[in-house]
Amino acid sequence: MSAPSLGREVQLVSNPTGLPAPEHFRVAEAPVPRPGAGQLLVRNRQFLVFAGLRTLVSQEAEGFQVPALKPGEPLFGPALGEVVGAGPGTTGVPVGTLVTHLLGWREYAVVGADTVRVVPEGHPDPVALLSTASAAYGALTRLTRLRAGETVLVTGAAGGVGSLAGQVARLLGAGRVVGTTRSPGKAERLRRELGYDAVVVPGAGPLADALAEAAPDGYDVIIDNVGGEQLTAALASARHGARVGLVGALSGQFDPNLAGGTSPVSIDTFGIVKRAVSLSGYQDSEHPGVEEEWRERLTSWLRTGELVYPYVTLPGIDRAPGALQELHQGRHFGTLVVEI
Repeated sequence: MSAPSLGREVQLVSNPTGLPAPEHFRVAEAPVPRPGAGQLLVRNRQFLVFAGLRTLVSQEAEGFQVPALKPGEPLFGPALGEVVGAGPGTTGVPVGTLVTHLLGWREYAVVGADTVRVVPEGHPDPVALLSTASAAYGALTRLTRLRAGETVLVTGAAGGVGSLAGQVARLLGAGRVVGTTRSPGKAERLRRELGYDAVVVPGAGPLADALAEAAPDGYDVIIDNVGGEQLTAALASARHGARVGLVGALSGQFDPNLAGGTSPVSIDTFGIVKRAVSLSGYQDSEHPGVEEEWRERLTSWLRTGELVYPYVTLPGIDRAPGALQELHQGRHFGTLVVEI
């Protein structure tokens, strides 16, 4: 198919000082670029709405692995699309191939042929390949090295990463899986649909007490997507020799009083030392091969029905300016994607 001369994209209007709102973004027309040598033109179908965008559009994004966004620039992130054109001499990825790449938030993207990941033919749910839960998989297999029968806590269990992290922990041999979420309705879904043994809802009482009650013998592994008071409370129930994988920082990213680039937490370091607890932050770049391994295992688990990929689709790119706000308001269960 031939591409039009113009396509729509979601641009940053201004860097917010608090939480991003729809007025900080706009859907604008932009020229559809022509692919050069070694490049592909992709028509995007869906793209991911992810918490890290709060940091990228803030004024505290310096020093991160990807560049901060400036007013007038299009947003970016994981996207699923179809190859509709190729530059001169570009081979290996035929027109019509379904691929994932990192230039979402726009209808058309030009990407390097060597940077896309081809979706396997007959994949049970290609949208699942937009998931950022490879970080949780890497934290479970590389940082904490989960062992069979251990008790696992996943904070932020109803989000795009947490909704898969608990299931993956179980598939890797966890004996008991506990999660946290701020919604009683989501807590019920985590137990009923995703197999969590217990789910704690902060706010009903002292969080540390509720987490201790959910796992009286303590936690061997903690996968933390939240930070803040949830990490503080979780560490109080960490067993001797517990391993903590720090995957996300939602408490900081979704705090209206912070700028998006910090996530403070209070930790009893004496208790950490006394119980020989280890804390490690997960970075994809430090664990080559994890992403490919994760995609293979995710695809296999989806085919066999051992894993469920919950996601919500917002129809139309015109919904995109409000999507990040919907994410930090906790309106949805699982992953949030925009369908173009």
